[in-house]
Amino acid sequence: MNPQNQVNPISPAAVVRPLNPANAVRESSMGRILLDMGKIKPEHAERILRQQKEKNMRFGEAALSLGLITEADIQQVLARQFDYPYLPAGQGNFAPELVAAYQPFSPQVETLRAIRSQLMLRWFATGHKTLAIASVNPGEGASLFAANLAVVFSQLGEHTLLIDANLRQPRQHQIFNLPGKQGLSDVLAGRADLSTIAKVNSFVDLSVLPAGTLPPNPQELVSRSSFANLSVSVESQFDVVIYDVCAFSAGADALAIAARAGGVLLVARKNTTSLADISAVADQLRRAGAEVVGSVMVEF
Repeated sequence: MNPQNQVNPISPAAVVRPLNPANAVRESSMGRILLDMGKIKPEHAERILRQQKEKNMRFGEAALSLGLITEADIQQVLARQFDYPYLPAGQGNFAPELVAAYQPFSPQVETLRAIRSQLMLRWFATGHKTLAIASVNPGEGASLFAANLAVVFSQLGEHTLLIDANLRQPRQHQIFNLPGKQGLSDVLAGRADLSTIAKVNSFVDLSVLPAGTLPPNPQELVSRSSFANLSVSVESQFDVVIYDVCAFSAGADALAIAARAGGVLLVARKNTTSLADISAVADQLRRAGAEVVGSVMVEF
């Protein structure tokens, strides 16, 4: 670009040429995003702009009042404007239970964000980077909770890694629709390296290390020095590392991973998990040197 000290005359045609409504819409960031998303068409522009001027409304409010967009469309645009990524239903082919991705303004996700805030204050702000998510028994919701928690941490802008350390009944590759077959077990066995970590492109700061090949000896595998080396390596690369571990009743490898992580958040299922079991697991964790950061109850 070479600016010149020259003033070009303005032709009469240029003075009286009417404003292109579609161009005016593009000057509105809300309008531009709605156009880019295909939520409105250029031919709608004049109607929206007229409504906006006559009613003294914001662009999105005018489009909404004309029935051209929905409240969900506005929320999606606002999320993009404020760099708060989430997905329309079905996009990304993730598990529909990943509510933090698909329903970020639901009461469930508000609760998740409240838990995230507590964890930031009580755990991660004190110098810790790693947290294990565990339940007493299989089927009590720990894996889904870990996945959703990882998403809300990434939405906060924290460089987040979710590790599927459940080497007995892994789920994260299904939840996030990951095609790769290698993962944590292969890294620990020396059959793969950290390039197996999958960046989830639908989110700005989320990566997942799936469980990989199901090993015959999960407890011995996570007790190797390679697991300690892995922990040090990922902690140097990520702000938040979340381990999804197997249920405590399924094997002692959960205790070994929890001790390595240092902190554990226990997940209980309403009307299923007994308080006595939660208390017993908490005692085991403390004896192993892991801190029980808290517990949450899920319902599904």
